[in-house]
Amino acid sequence: MSTTLEQPLAAPAQAVREQMNIVIVGHVDHGKSTLVGRLLADTGSIDPNKIAQVRAICDSQGKRFEYAFLLDALEAEQAQGITIDAARCFFQSALRDYIIIDAPGHIEFLKNMISGAARAEAAVLLIDAHEGVRENSRRHGYMLSLLGIRQIIVAVNKMDRVDYDRDVFDQVRAEYTEFLRQIDVQPAAFVPISALEGDNITDASKRTPWYDGPTVLAAVDAFAKAPPPEDQPLRMPVQDVYKFNREGDTRRIVAGRVTSGRFEVGDEVVFLPSGKRTVIESIEAFSAPTQTGARAGQATGVTMREQIYVSRGDVMCHPKTPPRVSNRLRANLVWLSRQPLRRGRTYKLKMATWSGLCEVEEIVEVIDASALDSAGHHDRVERHEVAEVVLRLRRPLACDLSHEIEETSRFVVVDGYDMAGGGIVREVLAEKADQGAVRWTAEVGAIDRTLRESKHGHRAAVVVLHDDLGENGRTLAALLEESLWQAATQVYRLNLLPDDLHKAGPGELQVRSISFGLIAGLVNTGQVVLVTVPWVDDLTHAESLRLPGIEAVPVVQVRFRAEGGEDEAEDDWVFDAARPPRAVHDAVKGRLLPLLR
Repeated sequence: MSTTLEQPLAAPAQAVREQMNIVIVGHVDHGKSTLVGRLLADTGSIDPNKIAQVRAICDSQGKRFEYAFLLDALEAEQAQGITIDAARCFFQSALRDYIIIDAPGHIEFLKNMISGAARAEAAVLLIDAHEGVRENSRRHGYMLSLLGIRQIIVAVNKMDRVDYDRDVFDQVRAEYTEFLRQIDVQPAAFVPISALEGDNITDASKRTPWYDGPTVLAAVDAFAKAPPPEDQPLRMPVQDVYKFNREGDTRRIVAGRVTSGRFEVGDEVVFLPSGKRTVIESIEAFSAPTQTGARAGQATGVTMREQIYVSRGDVMCHPKTPPRVSNRLRANLVWLSRQPLRRGRTYKLKMATWSGLCEVEEIVEVIDASALDSAGHHDRVERHEVAEVVLRLRRPLACDLSHEIEETSRFVVVDGYDMAGGGIVREVLAEKADQGAVRWTAEVGAIDRTLRESKHGHRAAVVVLHDDLGENGRTLAALLEESLWQAATQVYRLNLLPDDLHKAGPGELQVRSISFGLIAGLVNTGQVVLVTVPWVDDLTHAESLRLPGIEAVPVVQVRFRAEGGEDEAEDDWVFDAARPPRAVHDAVKGRLLPLLR
């Protein structure tokens, strides 16, 4: 949940003003919300009635009015005096408009701080002059570096509590400058301020005659605006593919949000990681005029000149500026879960619209972000630790590096149902072939498969049904399951997922150990197992699913051919995709029943 304060009254119509996202971070109670509230009040970016309203609330609660309360709108925050969520407000200077994010400083809300900072182009890092550089001051500096935020100013707050002593300011600046140097961050300025009293916020203070640098407002205005995302290479992660069959509509609309770059009708594009190329035929929009182009920030849909198969997680780009593709990534990662990240464990990784399983292949180094020292262990990453890791994905991913394009280089890691960590891609490594599924070599128990087959009255078998764009495989599997069950055949239907599969060699697919064990176990119970293989990129169009160790029972492959024509090989049955489902069912059942005797 985010708290958004109202925007200032609209100015008269004029040229569109530049806008920048900045984040305020720092240790708990170092005055972040007070600084933002003071900026809002001193620049007239908040309605005076709002200030009066907050003053009245403070009076009713018996509290002293603080500028932080202009931002801390949540009742829990006012009661405890800390920022819990990442609050956003709109702020104006003479130069540009800002969306300024006040991120929580308490270590327990580090996840909220990261989610707030991830949206920022620049940062103001706050340090309490009275308390000095704290553990979270270092940790937050490292997190900003991790997120790729290089434009930073350091505001040394609460100078009123140290009588505006220059020596205190110089000591904080020297200590923190040395820390930032180790993480390759060069702050644009160190500014001595008192957010409570308004010193060096928008105007130079007479209480710091020894300081001749910029105010906070001037330093923020000096930040350089990043190039607009539409000037970057094209990236459109596919959200979904829609097909409408009414009134002869045969369009397949590939939908997604353009995260960077731009494209026009007639552009040649490639979808990665599948590598399929085509030309954009049209740009589709609901109840909108015909469009000839789209750019970063737009949610849109496109149709293609050739009907190709793409799926959620693919990235549309121009052939000359593609992202990198691999199943192995070197990444910087911050871990937020109470359960440690462990080497060898499998987690879910999400980047843009891509989602899939990943294994922690190697933990290269674990860093104590507050001290920049090695944590001394390489088998796990504990909560709030930062690590350099190598992740191995179950299937290839199209991505960029963190300094190139933001949306396709940042990811989150999910453990179970919890968002457990996040990171950025620092290097794309060479792909590694999967080690393959285990081989099923033995049956356990005195009541073996043959005894169960004898009791059932039929042999066990595996029927592999390869799906196509029309989902003929799933339709056929459902028909076969129903009719075989009605005929007193012991039958079970499984729908495999893309993550269950990997390419073992030319023309050959294998399933991973867990799914393989399930298939083998069902075979050992004497059942007919119907296994539907999904249509995924270039993975499952012509390959055969191999099940080493299950050669003792019939294993047949059923697939569909779009251009027509049928084959009657012994273990590879190919049917015309246009043939009616019931007719295909009858043909498959007629050939299957003799194998079960």
